[in-house]
Amino acid sequence: MTPGTSTAPRPGAYAAYLRRLGIEEPGAPSAEGLFALQRAHLERIPYENVDIQLGRAAGIDPELSVRRFGAGRGGYCFHLNGAFAALLDHLGYEVTRHVGGVYTESESEAAVRGESGDHLALTVRVAAAGDAKDTEAAEATEYYVDAGLGDGPYEPLPLREGPYRQGAFSYSLERLPKTGWLYRHPGSSAPLVSFRTEPAGTAGTAGFEAEHLRLSTSEDSGFVRAFAALRRDADGIDVLRGRVLSRIDPVKGNTERVLDGPEEFYATLEGRFGRELDDLTPTDRTALWTRVSRAHETWLATRRT
Repeated sequence: MTPGTSTAPRPGAYAAYLRRLGIEEPGAPSAEGLFALQRAHLERIPYENVDIQLGRAAGIDPELSVRRFGAGRGGYCFHLNGAFAALLDHLGYEVTRHVGGVYTESESEAAVRGESGDHLALTVRVAAAGDAKDTEAAEATEYYVDAGLGDGPYEPLPLREGPYRQGAFSYSLERLPKTGWLYRHPGSSAPLVSFRTEPAGTAGTAGFEAEHLRLSTSEDSGFVRAFAALRRDADGIDVLRGRVLSRIDPVKGNTERVLDGPEEFYATLEGRFGRELDDLTPTDRTALWTRVSRAHETWLATRRT
């Protein structure tokens, strides 16, 4: 097992996870397989903070996250990349976990200096096709893999400096002289992500527990202040922030509208974002909608001033 893993979930949990992804037979590790897995993850498992908004944030141990995803839930970076790394380990991929940080465009100097520790980033090394005994054929490509940004790359990016284009979206990677790597996606919710070159450690997501506690409980945390759900596909990004549903599509144009009531809110969360709601009691639904509506009214008031 590669460094950074925790206690492995039972095989049945991985089977349920793969069914959620719509991939019954993932095959042997390959670049093609890795790309298919990331695409499916972004399309079918949403970036969302339902449990944080309800004051009962789920733990980030990968074993728990794998089971949750198999049961129809989502999460944020520590859940999403933590479970995805465990799945890739299980499938035989060579995965490395990295301490990272997400920054705004105005925080570029901080991003270059080092990482805040509020993001778990992944790199995956995939051997080229061919006879593994043939040195040239066995050369591998390393990829930056991230299913935990919500609106990040649809497919892995080769871990090499330069600009990258996926459909209508542009990204770039640059090597930082002392710390590691810097990913750029201007205008997104995560415009800058930096991560250290060295592995994050030998205990899965254990090293991120303190930051997870802060992000999921502090009144200063954006995850606590506002509800959000994001889902990525080949053409664009669906975003639900509070009651505002947006579609980001650089080709067809962006759209935005306000959801009218709790029925439409929950139907959208389940239908468009793929977040099963069978874990929410009627009391939970009322509490979440009340919280979302109050935040929406506060937001509207700030726009009027």
